[in-house]
Amino acid sequence: MKKRGLQDKVKLNNGVLMPQHGFGVYKIDNQIDAGIAINKALEVGYRAFDTAQLYHNEGILGSLLQQSGIARDELFITTKIGDDNQGYEATLSSFEQSMKALKLDSLDLLLVHWPSQQHFFDTWRALERLYKEMRVRAIGVCNFNASHLDRLANMATVVPAVNQIECHPYLTQYPLKDYLKQHNMIAEAWSPLGRGIVLDDPVLKTIADNYHKSTAQVVLRWHLQQDRVIIPKSVTPSRIAENVDIYDFALSDEHMTMIDGLNRDYRTGHNPEDVYLKI
Repeated sequence: MKKRGLQDKVKLNNGVLMPQHGFGVYKIDNQIDAGIAINKALEVGYRAFDTAQLYHNEGILGSLLQQSGIARDELFITTKIGDDNQGYEATLSSFEQSMKALKLDSLDLLLVHWPSQQHFFDTWRALERLYKEMRVRAIGVCNFNASHLDRLANMATVVPAVNQIECHPYLTQYPLKDYLKQHNMIAEAWSPLGRGIVLDDPVLKTIADNYHKSTAQVVLRWHLQQDRVIIPKSVTPSRIAENVDIYDFALSDEHMTMIDGLNRDYRTGHNPEDVYLKI
């Protein structure tokens, strides 16, 4: 197994290199908490940050990254088009607002946050325009099932580079992950720790004891060894540091299989099919 590190990258289907291990900022919308969390994330080596219009913290993230002094070309920034901003013109307009808030001239990755039955093709057409105008380096989707991606393929001129999906030991999503691999799309796990629900699992605790690691570290390692992109989040400095201390061990095939066996098809978030029918 190759030696890994926090700066490891995956190659997207257009050749763009994306950090495999990024920092999520969901629900970090308090200026003080955000300052502590994001500055700690930068301190321990994070250079990829994942936000969204829905999170209402693009401005906070943009200011903190600008103040950090980190060169723009060292950073990889992702944001997402919110449900209320879908549609061709609304997507283009809200993108400009996001860019202003993030204090960026160009974006690394722009995603559609949820599949919308009403605006399905128009939203993607707007993303394709932004990509072709080189306003964004890569475009993709979130929470799209195979059926949504099949529908998108009927009109898309640019294949999504990334599909960000809920994924953790209780929701392994292997059929969808296999679909993404077959179609040359990267699987990115949001809520890679299952919003904490998996951390007290006795199987994970046993495995963690074997490596003298925490259950969170074991789960994140499980993701990495399957080549998923991960974006764990925390506002606690010690946990932010802990979440990057996962490159000095490797899970055995036996332990990987044991974690795979924990799947319950259990979602902590919405079912994409339900959201699709509503927006």
